[in-house]
Amino acid sequence: MRAKLSVVMPTLNTEAALARSLPALAEGLSAGLIRELVISDGGSDDATLAIAEEAGAEVVTGPASRGGQLRRGAEAARGEWLLFLHADTVLPPGWADLVLSHLPTGRPAHFRLQFDTSGTAAAMVAGWANLRSRLFCLPYGDQGLLISRAEYEATGGYRDIPLMEDVALARTLGRRLTVLPATVTTSAEKYRRDGWLRRGARNLSLLLRYLSGAKPERLARRY
Repeated sequence: MRAKLSVVMPTLNTEAALARSLPALAEGLSAGLIRELVISDGGSDDATLAIAEEAGAEVVTGPASRGGQLRRGAEAARGEWLLFLHADTVLPPGWADLVLSHLPTGRPAHFRLQFDTSGTAAAMVAGWANLRSRLFCLPYGDQGLLISRAEYEATGGYRDIPLMEDVALARTLGRRLTVLPATVTTSAEKYRRDGWLRRGARNLSLLLRYLSGAKPERLARRY
Protein backbone atom coordinates (compact mmCIF):
# COMPACT_ATOMS: atom_id res chain seq x y z
CA MET A 1 0.00 0.00 0.00
CA ARG A 2 1.35 3.43 -0.94
CA ALA A 3 2.08 5.82 1.92
CA LYS A 4 -0.73 8.35 2.43
CA LEU A 5 0.95 11.54 3.61
CA SER A 6 2.55 14.35 1.65
CA VAL A 7 4.49 16.88 3.73
CA VAL A 8 4.31 20.35 2.17
CA MET A 9 6.82 22.93 3.38
CA PRO A 10 7.16 26.57 2.19
CA THR A 11 10.72 27.89 2.21
CA LEU A 12 12.63 31.11 1.67
CA ASN A 13 16.28 31.13 2.73
CA THR A 14 15.67 28.54 5.42
CA GLU A 15 18.86 26.47 5.30
CA ALA A 16 19.42 26.66 9.07
CA ALA A 17 15.78 25.83 9.85
CA LEU A 18 15.76 22.79 7.55
CA ALA A 19 18.76 21.36 9.36
CA ARG A 20 16.57 21.21 12.49
CA SER A 21 13.19 20.23 11.03
CA LEU A 22 13.99 17.67 8.35
CA PRO A 23 15.50 14.99 10.64
CA ALA A 24 12.17 14.70 12.49
CA LEU A 25 10.52 13.54 9.26
CA ALA A 26 12.57 10.34 9.31
CA GLU A 27 10.10 8.91 11.81
CA GLY A 28 7.31 9.21 9.24
CA LEU A 29 9.39 7.46 6.60
CA SER A 30 10.21 4.59 8.96
CA ALA A 31 6.51 4.21 9.82
CA GLY A 32 5.54 4.00 6.15
CA LEU A 33 3.50 7.17 6.52
CA ILE A 34 5.26 9.76 4.35
CA ARG A 35 4.86 9.43 0.62
CA GLU A 36 6.84 12.53 -0.31
CA LEU A 37 8.21 15.84 0.86
CA VAL A 38 7.28 18.83 -1.29
CA ILE A 39 9.38 21.95 -0.84
CA SER A 40 7.64 25.04 -2.22
CA ASP A 41 10.31 27.68 -2.51
CA GLY A 42 9.86 31.41 -2.91
CA GLY A 43 13.25 32.32 -4.38
CA SER A 44 15.93 31.20 -1.92
CA ASP A 45 19.51 32.25 -2.65
CA ASP A 46 21.13 30.25 0.15
CA ALA A 47 21.56 26.47 0.43
CA THR A 48 17.83 25.76 0.89
CA LEU A 49 17.32 24.14 -2.52
CA ALA A 50 20.51 22.09 -2.26
CA ILE A 51 19.39 20.73 1.12
CA ALA A 52 15.92 19.96 -0.29
CA GLU A 53 17.35 18.06 -3.23
CA GLU A 54 19.75 16.14 -0.99
CA ALA A 55 16.76 15.14 1.16
CA GLY A 56 14.98 13.77 -1.92
CA ALA A 57 12.25 16.38 -1.86
CA GLU A 58 10.19 17.41 -4.83
CA VAL A 59 10.85 21.12 -5.34
CA VAL A 60 8.42 23.63 -6.82
CA THR A 61 9.27 27.30 -7.19
CA GLY A 62 7.40 30.56 -7.65
CA PRO A 63 6.96 34.05 -6.21
CA ALA A 64 7.53 34.55 -2.49
CA SER A 65 4.07 34.51 -0.88
CA ARG A 66 3.29 31.98 1.80
CA GLY A 67 -0.27 31.45 0.63
CA GLY A 68 0.84 31.01 -2.96
CA GLN A 69 3.71 28.73 -1.98
CA LEU A 70 1.44 26.50 0.09
CA ARG A 71 -1.07 26.35 -2.72
CA ARG A 72 1.56 25.40 -5.30
CA GLY A 73 2.97 22.80 -2.94
CA ALA A 74 -0.45 21.23 -2.45
CA GLU A 75 -1.01 21.13 -6.20
CA ALA A 76 2.24 19.23 -6.66
CA ALA A 77 1.58 16.79 -3.80
CA ARG A 78 0.05 13.37 -4.52
CA GLY A 79 -0.85 12.04 -1.08
CA GLU A 80 -4.32 11.31 0.24
CA TRP A 81 -3.41 13.44 3.25
CA LEU A 82 -1.42 16.66 3.46
CA LEU A 83 0.70 17.94 6.35
CA PHE A 84 1.55 21.61 5.90
CA LEU A 85 4.59 22.40 8.00
CA HIS A 86 6.74 25.52 8.33
CA ALA A 87 10.46 25.01 7.80
CA ASP A 88 11.27 26.26 11.31
CA THR A 89 8.74 23.99 13.04
CA VAL A 90 10.03 20.69 14.44
CA LEU A 91 7.72 17.70 14.92
CA PRO A 92 7.89 15.92 18.30
CA PRO A 93 8.95 12.32 18.92
CA GLY A 94 6.03 9.96 18.38
CA TRP A 95 4.30 12.22 15.87
CA ALA A 96 4.07 9.56 13.16
CA ASP A 97 2.16 7.03 15.27
CA LEU A 98 -0.11 9.83 16.48
CA VAL A 99 -0.92 10.89 12.92
CA LEU A 100 -1.47 7.30 11.82
CA SER A 101 -4.00 6.81 14.61
CA HIS A 102 -5.74 10.09 13.69
CA LEU A 103 -6.19 9.48 9.96
CA PRO A 104 -9.25 7.18 10.32
CA THR A 105 -11.19 10.05 11.92
CA GLY A 106 -11.00 11.99 8.66
CA ARG A 107 -10.86 15.29 10.52
CA PRO A 108 -8.37 18.13 9.94
CA ALA A 109 -6.04 18.71 12.87
CA HIS A 110 -3.13 20.73 14.18
CA PHE A 111 -0.55 20.48 16.96
CA ARG A 112 -0.05 22.43 20.15
CA LEU A 113 2.78 24.96 20.09
CA GLN A 114 5.90 25.77 22.06
CA PHE A 115 9.00 27.82 21.28
CA ASP A 116 12.62 26.71 21.19
CA THR A 117 13.41 28.86 24.22
CA SER A 118 12.26 29.12 27.82
CA GLY A 119 11.01 32.03 29.84
CA THR A 120 7.80 33.76 30.81
CA ALA A 121 7.35 35.64 27.53
CA ALA A 122 7.73 32.50 25.42
CA ALA A 123 5.30 30.59 27.65
CA MET A 124 2.72 33.38 27.48
CA VAL A 125 2.85 33.73 23.68
CA ALA A 126 2.64 29.97 23.19
CA GLY A 127 -0.14 29.77 25.76
CA TRP A 128 -2.16 32.38 23.89
CA ALA A 129 -1.60 30.52 20.60
CA ASN A 130 -2.84 27.27 22.12
CA LEU A 131 -5.83 28.97 23.73
CA ARG A 132 -6.74 30.78 20.51
CA SER A 133 -6.58 27.62 18.45
CA ARG A 134 -8.53 25.55 20.99
CA LEU A 135 -11.31 28.03 21.75
CA PHE A 136 -11.64 29.80 18.40
CA CYS A 137 -10.28 27.14 16.01
CA LEU A 138 -7.70 29.61 14.65
CA PRO A 139 -4.31 27.89 14.59
CA TYR A 140 -1.44 29.60 12.79
CA GLY A 141 0.73 27.84 10.26
CA ASP A 142 3.57 27.21 12.71
CA GLN A 143 1.28 24.71 14.48
CA GLY A 144 1.12 22.55 11.38
CA LEU A 145 -2.06 21.55 9.55
CA LEU A 146 -3.01 17.94 8.84
CA ILE A 147 -5.86 17.68 6.36
CA SER A 148 -7.19 15.13 3.88
CA ARG A 149 -6.80 15.91 0.21
CA ALA A 150 -10.56 15.65 -0.26
CA GLU A 151 -11.34 18.19 2.46
CA TYR A 152 -8.55 20.52 1.36
CA GLU A 153 -9.95 20.65 -2.16
CA ALA A 154 -13.54 20.96 -0.92
CA THR A 155 -12.63 24.11 1.02
CA GLY A 156 -10.77 25.65 -1.91
CA GLY A 157 -7.43 25.23 -0.14
CA TYR A 158 -4.95 27.96 0.71
CA ARG A 159 -5.59 31.32 -0.87
CA ASP A 160 -2.75 32.97 -2.76
CA ILE A 161 -2.41 35.83 -0.31
CA PRO A 162 0.74 37.17 1.41
CA LEU A 163 -0.59 36.98 4.96
CA MET A 164 -3.36 35.30 6.99
CA GLU A 165 -3.58 32.37 4.58
CA ASP A 166 -3.63 30.05 7.60
CA VAL A 167 -6.42 31.96 9.33
CA ALA A 168 -8.48 32.09 6.14
CA LEU A 169 -8.37 28.31 5.76
CA ALA A 170 -8.94 27.69 9.46
CA ARG A 171 -12.09 29.83 9.38
CA THR A 172 -13.40 27.68 6.54
CA LEU A 173 -12.69 24.47 8.46
CA GLY A 174 -14.20 25.83 11.66
CA ARG A 175 -15.18 23.38 14.38
CA ARG A 176 -14.03 20.38 12.35
CA LEU A 177 -10.48 21.29 13.37
CA THR A 178 -9.18 19.18 16.22
CA VAL A 179 -6.08 19.54 18.41
CA LEU A 180 -3.61 16.67 18.33
CA PRO A 181 -2.22 15.66 21.75
CA ALA A 182 1.37 16.57 20.90
CA THR A 183 3.45 19.75 20.77
CA VAL A 184 5.59 21.04 17.94
CA THR A 185 8.54 23.34 18.59
CA THR A 186 8.93 26.46 16.49
CA SER A 187 11.67 29.05 16.26
CA ALA A 188 11.55 32.13 18.49
CA GLU A 189 14.02 34.00 16.29
CA LYS A 190 11.55 36.63 15.08
CA TYR A 191 10.36 37.30 18.62
CA ARG A 192 13.91 37.61 19.92
CA ARG A 193 14.72 40.00 17.09
CA ASP A 194 11.63 42.20 17.36
CA GLY A 195 10.86 41.83 21.05
CA TRP A 196 8.24 39.48 22.52
CA LEU A 197 5.78 42.18 23.54
CA ARG A 198 6.14 44.22 20.38
CA ARG A 199 5.79 41.31 17.97
CA GLY A 200 3.02 39.66 19.96
CA ALA A 201 1.01 42.89 20.02
CA ARG A 202 1.57 43.41 16.31
CA ASN A 203 0.45 39.87 15.47
CA LEU A 204 -2.71 40.29 17.54
CA SER A 205 -3.43 43.65 15.90
CA LEU A 206 -3.03 42.15 12.43
CA LEU A 207 -5.34 39.26 13.29
CA LEU A 208 -8.06 41.55 14.64
CA ARG A 209 -7.79 43.84 11.63
CA TYR A 210 -8.02 40.89 9.26
CA LEU A 211 -11.07 39.50 11.07
CA SER A 212 -12.59 42.98 10.78
CA GLY A 213 -12.24 42.92 7.01
CA ALA A 214 -8.80 44.41 6.23
CA LYS A 215 -7.16 43.14 3.04
CA PRO A 216 -4.21 40.74 3.54
CA GLU A 217 -2.14 42.64 0.97
CA ARG A 218 -2.46 45.81 3.03
CA LEU A 219 -1.68 44.02 6.27
CA ALA A 220 1.40 42.39 4.77
CA ARG A 221 3.03 45.78 4.32
CA ARG A 222 3.05 46.15 8.13
CA TYR A 223 4.15 42.61 8.96
